[in-house]
Amino acid sequence: MGIYVSLLRGINVGGQKKLPMVTLRQIYQDLGFSGIKTYLQSGNVVFESPQTDQAVLTKQIEASIEQSCGYAVLVFVRSKDEVLRIASNNPFLSDKNIDYRKLHVTFLYQIPAETTWSKVVLPENIPDQYARGETVIYLHYPNGYARSKLPASFFEKVLGVPLTDRNWNTVSALARMVTGS
Repeated sequence: MGIYVSLLRGINVGGQKKLPMVTLRQIYQDLGFSGIKTYLQSGNVVFESPQTDQAVLTKQIEASIEQSCGYAVLVFVRSKDEVLRIASNNPFLSDKNIDYRKLHVTFLYQIPAETTWSKVVLPENIPDQYARGETVIYLHYPNGYARSKLPASFFEKVLGVPLTDRNWNTVSALARMVTGS
């Protein structure tokens, strides 16, 4: 039985695609998952499944949400090991003075072609920084996310793949949840 985290994109934001967590937990239960725990109202779910193919899990969850709710939602599934690796490999954590509230992780729905990364050219004179991970982009926004010139949508447009963004507090909480701590 594997432990997974799924991140739903664009639910419960600005009154769009409302999906109560009790409904979401029921959808996961109906799919035969166990150990289901949600975090916040933005579609972060920790669950257990005997299925080991994350692409299959993604398609099952997406289809079930669409069938139950009547709208499509992209679902980003990561294994326990991936979540722990993402949480421990944030290169911005090497700065002991970093303000964790200024860190975000953008999850890639799929890995873009290597050649696509060369198209990422940051706007000039911005304090924001990014670092590539295997299936994520680590972001540091010294002036805060709201003032950034480097939102997740910038990377989505350049890389041509759907993304979903979580702040560092959420990523850290999910890492604790998959370990049961």
